[in-house]
Amino acid sequence: MSQYDKRDPNTLYPAPPYPEQEQSLPGAAWKMDPQPDHGEQSYVGKERLTGYRGIVTGADSGIGRAAAIALSREGADLVLSYLPDEQEDAEQVRDLLEGEGRRAVLFPGDISDEQYCKDLVQKAVDEFGGLDTLVMVAGRMDSNDDVLTLTTEHFDSTFKTNIYSLFWLTKAAVPHLEPGSTIVTTGSIQASTPSPDKIDYAISKSAVKTFTEAVAQQLAPKGIRVNSVAPGPVWTPLQPGSDDAETVAHFGESSPFGRPGQPAELGAAYVHLVSPESSYQSGSTITIAGGTPAF
Repeated sequence: MSQYDKRDPNTLYPAPPYPEQEQSLPGAAWKMDPQPDHGEQSYVGKERLTGYRGIVTGADSGIGRAAAIALSREGADLVLSYLPDEQEDAEQVRDLLEGEGRRAVLFPGDISDEQYCKDLVQKAVDEFGGLDTLVMVAGRMDSNDDVLTLTTEHFDSTFKTNIYSLFWLTKAAVPHLEPGSTIVTTGSIQASTPSPDKIDYAISKSAVKTFTEAVAQQLAPKGIRVNSVAPGPVWTPLQPGSDDAETVAHFGESSPFGRPGQPAELGAAYVHLVSPESSYQSGSTITIAGGTPAF
């Protein structure tokens, strides 16, 4: 079965309740039950990105892994960014992509550190001789239902990961991007429909939308397009890593399809925004939320 087969989205993937489970952040895909689908078996490339050189953050698991698989199968060579604790998942992605004849360079580090962001871009330029796309998926999300216990340290960590990194990576990448190159950010429907226990995350994702729209205008004269993908509930390690076991067991249950999305269902959106087929699209956000309204 490929992503091009006609399928009923209501029954395409397992629906909750899922087994109760918790992990410590950042979490690992291989520990999840059911296992997330990143497109390993289903994504079929159409050579839309042959010769592209890119960076994908959060490429070890979840949406970042799905984006990396999709971009690679379309022909792109990639530097994969992830936290050192996510090495096992990242090696699985690398082995998969290299086994299919593409280059996949591992470069672990923390995007909340400015120097690492600079080094990440330089790594891609050194490995590939240039850079055509910067795809920023990695993010931090935790839950806290009392603003009085939300610490400044926690707030800073969320913003440095979700917002500062976008600024640092974009600033480092732009000098290497030629006309026709692309930048893709990752927002969330939390930006417009925030959950009360995710204040810092929701605010940061609102800032992602604004960042995308502003930078898109600034970089348009350079021929560089900037767009965003805004997921709704998607089954990734962020869930057992940030919510309690009972919440995780029913994650995505209230969506119109009665289930969360799978990372594989977002991969094609990143390909579309990276590829020339979206040449007149910049400053836009593609919402992928299974029918969940995002205002």
